[in-house]
Amino acid sequence: QVQLVESGGGLVQAGGSLRLSCAASGIIFSFNAMGWHRQAPGKQRELVAAITAGGRTNYADFVKGRFTISRDNAKNTVYLQMNSLKPEDTAVYYCNGDPPRRDWWGQGTQVTVSS
Repeated sequence: QVQLVESGGGLVQAGGSLRLSCAASGIIFSFNAMGWHRQAPGKQRELVAAITAGGRTNYADFVKGRFTISRDNAKNTVYLQMNSLKPEDTAVYYCNGDPPRRDWWGQGTQVTVSS
């Protein structure tokens, strides 16, 4: 059974930083591309960043230069370092495979950025 557990969210002021973590189990983590997604209230879920099994990264235009995705295969964990946060970054953040699998979604972690 695949389990992805996100953590690291919280309340931060605009311009601040957070580091999200996603611990994976039930998969051969090192073989999988992974992604971070987010869903703001009233909006569709959207891809924020992705990282291939080999470590190549890809970012949505709205986070380029501010967010960094990384992975530690020894810990079966993918990270999202978020800097220069904006109020519009407020959302629930989820990790999943890339492309995402329907039955891999976890609970997510709430990120709230105050102005």
